[in-house]
Amino acid sequence: MFFSIVTPTFKQPEWVRLCAASVADQLGATFEHIIHDGGDGQGLEWLENMPTARLFVERDRGMYDALTKGISKANGDIIGHLNSDEQYLPGTFEIVHGFFAGNPEIEVLFGDAILISADGTPLSYRRIVSPLRSHTAACHLGTLTCSAFFRRSVVERGLSYKNEWRVIGDAALVLSWLDAGIKMATIHRPLAVFTFTGANSSMGKTAKEERKLFRAHGGPQGQINPALAAAQHRLRKLLAGAYRRRNLSIEIFTPTSPQRRQRMVARNLGFGWPKATTVS
Repeated sequence: MFFSIVTPTFKQPEWVRLCAASVADQLGATFEHIIHDGGDGQGLEWLENMPTARLFVERDRGMYDALTKGISKANGDIIGHLNSDEQYLPGTFEIVHGFFAGNPEIEVLFGDAILISADGTPLSYRRIVSPLRSHTAACHLGTLTCSAFFRRSVVERGLSYKNEWRVIGDAALVLSWLDAGIKMATIHRPLAVFTFTGANSSMGKTAKEERKLFRAHGGPQGQINPALAAAQHRLRKLLAGAYRRRNLSIEIFTPTSPQRRQRMVARNLGFGWPKATTVS
C-alpha cells in the first residue's frame, strides 16, 4: 500500500520544513510527498536531499487548484492532504495502513487531530465524528483534512477537489463524498497536528460568499435548520467524548527543533478554539 501526501504551499519554506520532516520519518508504509509551491520555490532547495519528496513549482489559482495539480501527479493507493503548517504524528502511516488493510470496504478515514500554537504548544484536542450531510451543507465542515486519508478509487470516480473554490473546498469535497455514498469511518486516535496562526480565512468576505453558494448547491437537503444541525452535531461529539479534557504527550517538530521531534506535554487539555483574526 503506497501513500501519496500532497502539500500545497506559497512562500512558506519554514513551515514546509517541519511538515516535510513529519512525513519523511514515517514508518510502516512506502510513500511519496508531493509539494506544490505556487511561488518561486525559493527556500525549498533542501528538498532535493529528501528522497521521498517531489517538489513542483508552478503557478496556481489558489490552494485547491494546487491540490488538484498535486493529486494528478500522485502515484499512491492512499492519498492525504497535509498543509504546510500541519504535521503527522509518529506512527500515523502505520495506523492508517493497518486500518485500510483490515477494512477494504472503507474508502475514507478520518482521525483525531491536535491544535498547536506556532511554537508547538498543544492548545486543544479535536475529536472527529463521521460527517453528516445535513451538518456539512447547513453549517460547516466538522472534519479536518490533516487527519483524513482516502483511497485512489475515490479520485478515479471524479470525487476530488474543485479549483473553483478558494476557501470552502474541503466542505465541498466531503459533501460530494456523502452524495456519492462513499463509505467513511473514523478512528479515535490523533494522527496529526495543525498550527493556529491567529488568522481565520473561513470568516472573511470570500468565505461568506462561497458559503452562500455552497448552501444553494446543497439543494433541499441542505436547507435544514442550521441550529438543529449544529445541535445534532454537538450531541454526537458529546457521545464520542469530544468534550472530555485530556492529558497527552506528543512528539512534533518545532521552529527551534526542525530536525528532531520534541516531546510536548499538555495537562487538562480542552477542546476549544482560540479567537482568530478574520482574513478576507
